[in-house]
Amino acid sequence: MTEKKEVILSKEYLEKLEDELEYLKTKKRPQIAEKIKVARSFGDLSENADYDEAKNEQGEVESRIAKIEDMIRNAKTIEVKENSDEVGVGNIVTVYDEEFDEENDYKIVGTAESNPLEGFISNESPVGAALLGKKINDRVEVSTPNGKMFYVIKNIK
Repeated sequence: MTEKKEVILSKEYLEKLEDELEYLKTKKRPQIAEKIKVARSFGDLSENADYDEAKNEQGEVESRIAKIEDMIRNAKTIEVKENSDEVGVGNIVTVYDEEFDEENDYKIVGTAESNPLEGFISNESPVGAALLGKKINDRVEVSTPNGKMFYVIKNIK
């Protein structure tokens, strides 16, 4: 049996997952069961597109339920330290990008929560990993598939 990897989640994201799980189990699952029941009543299942669609939807929902349950079971919620002087998971970090001469805010999160387009970067990503443990005014070099990038940490929230 393989050891499960712990999933780092913020308290807010864990609550969001728990809400989604509740919805899928109590609302979505019964809706799909009803769709399958109705589609079965049409007779021949071999050429029944409604039945096939409902069964596919059921498979997707059950897969999502299993994934969320696994994430919750292996969750480690992060405690964000107030007034931290070094970057950790849960912090919002303002960095100055030397190449593009601009500042950006990134929230360091676990991989399950990452969404780079919204500024949520994984603690395991090249940028996230490079920022961890650094302090204000530290210059950080990040190796990415597109080459090296340089950031200066301006603020940690």
